[in-house]
Amino acid sequence: MKKLFATALLSCSLLGFSQFNVPIASPKQKVEQQFSMTKISVEYGRPSVKGRKVFGELVPFGKVWRAGANSATKVTFEQNVDFGGKDVKAGSYSLFVIPMEKEWKVMLNKDANQWGAYTYDEKLNVAEFTVPVQKMADKQEWFEIAVNPVDIHSAEMLIKWDMTKVAIPIKEWKPEMVAKIIDKLNEIKQIEKDAAPKK
Repeated sequence: MKKLFATALLSCSLLGFSQFNVPIASPKQKVEQQFSMTKISVEYGRPSVKGRKVFGELVPFGKVWRAGANSATKVTFEQNVDFGGKDVKAGSYSLFVIPMEKEWKVMLNKDANQWGAYTYDEKLNVAEFTVPVQKMADKQEWFEIAVNPVDIHSAEMLIKWDMTKVAIPIKEWKPEMVAKIIDKLNEIKQIEKDAAPKK
């Protein structure tokens, strides 16, 4: 009877802990930013420096990198965008970079669900461009990707790690079309407001 009770108690304890995850060295992060009429989201793993030399050693120059850790970094646009000067349709993509000392080549790839860069296929790229490397005054211990608004029509994707930062400009795709849609939505809202019963 005691054995049965102990087993039941252990089972209940394990069930209670099943909602937890085992800690990992490069924790997952998901960021979302409202952009234009929709939002942009980024899912990635966050490695830390841990006293290592990052760019040029841990992350070699001239080789494709997943821009994070574990699974390839996943970027989702809910509307068409201009990403680094390239037209990109709404959808999910994996983000890869080729770091160099003074600039990075940035690639968006159609295969949004990859582990690392092991199956990376450049034929599936939908956008390729370069951005300059900026040196930071303060060290960024944990790898970080942020999407910051610039104004209501544009944003900036910042990638920071160690003493290095790059900025990728994001803009509305065909802003004149977006403006027409917004005007139409405002008209509909005004009609609904006018038609609502007065209190």
